[in-house]
Amino acid sequence: MKKLFLSLLLVAAPLLASAQAKYGYFSYGEVFRAMPEYSIAERNLTQLQSQFEAEMKRAEEEFNKKYEEFLEGMQEFAMPIRQKRQAELQELMEKNLSFKQEAQRLLEAARRDAYLPIKEKLKTAIRKIGEERGYALILNTDNDACPYLDPSVSEDITPLLKDQLK
Repeated sequence: MKKLFLSLLLVAAPLLASAQAKYGYFSYGEVFRAMPEYSIAERNLTQLQSQFEAEMKRAEEEFNKKYEEFLEGMQEFAMPIRQKRQAELQELMEKNLSFKQEAQRLLEAARRDAYLPIKEKLKTAIRKIGEERGYALILNTDNDACPYLDPSVSEDITPLLKDQLK
């Protein structure tokens, strides 16, 4: 990320050096979270996560019940039955772990898919404002990426983006 920023800065430095060059800046995270589509995506992702959590809880309860039954009857089981039940418990535990990992992967994929059109819409709005206002460059100020911006050649476009994207 830093390399990309430095590369952009090196390319843009000659443009910024001229008296006519100006640039915009904004907080990507603030604008992104202010978009109505973001709230909808978050609500959908929360519902999906709740469904996965409910299924994981159900599977955990099933495992715990079978484990308790195994412990209660362990002394009475013949060795082949005990080994069979232990193998069943091991398999059930592995399936639960596998499901948990798959659920996490699916949630991450759903998050990427849900955010992609929102990010594209934001990118389009940034491009439009940049073209309309004649900016040589638009910077993302998140994560302290730009500790100083000269107000004589820069403008905070966060409010403009929020208004355009509502």
